Amino acid sequence: MYKRILLKLSGEVLSGEDKKGFDENALEYLAEEIKDVVKNGIKLGMVIGAGNLFRGRELQDVTNSIGDHIGMLGTVINALYLKDYFEKKGIKTVVVSQIVNLPSVRIIHYDDIELYFNAGYVVIFAGGTSNPFFTTDTAAALRAVEMKADVLIKATKVDGIYDKDPKKFKDAKKYDKITYDDAINLGLKIMDTEAFSICKRYKMPIIVLNFFKKENLLNAILDNGIGTFVKP
Repeated sequence: MYKRILLKLSGEVLSGEDKKGFDENALEYLAEEIKDVVKNGIKLGMVIGAGNLFRGRELQDVTNSIGDHIGMLGTVINALYLKDYFEKKGIKTVVVSQIVNLPSVRIIHYDDIELYFNAGYVVIFAGGTSNPFFTTDTAAALRAVEMKADVLIKATKVDGIYDKDPKKFKDAKKYDKITYDDAINLGLKIMDTEAFSICKRYKMPIIVLNFFKKENLLNAILDNGIGTFVKP
């Protein structure tokens, strides 16, 4: 069983597929999945995207760096919304970020993060990498290394990594295990090349799974062979 996890979620987890905003059913499902993990004593960090609100580069006539800054603020909005929702469900949660100065957001300090984990808090890392031109995938890889996670789990809508889109191609082949180099060389788009490269450099394993199948997250943490395992 993995004891220390970084979970990467898309903003779509909060809104439902192809929707915007926040959906009560989606949030309820997410909270129940997280609660099952926390009850098992797992130290859980999270990085969440902002696609349910907006993606910075979807904004027309906005320069890339400004668009990315807007997207980074979107992740802070999601993190604070989740913190409030989780705590109402009995899940102790803290939001940390380098990009905002708000009373409900704490600056990232490694020693403090360890204290939060030891006190049973879920730690949500908001604001991406704190720099434009990087995605939340890259932020997840960076935070996983910083928090000394045992594994980075990427939550998706499919049950692992395929050689092509399984929703479009019936003959798509699923990989149960794959190396970082193969994932990069084959151009598999499940994560950014920068994220794969960080994980490769620091030997951070990755599990890619279907988050929308109940208890998949907990079963992956229990090492029950869920999804695709990306390894050195």
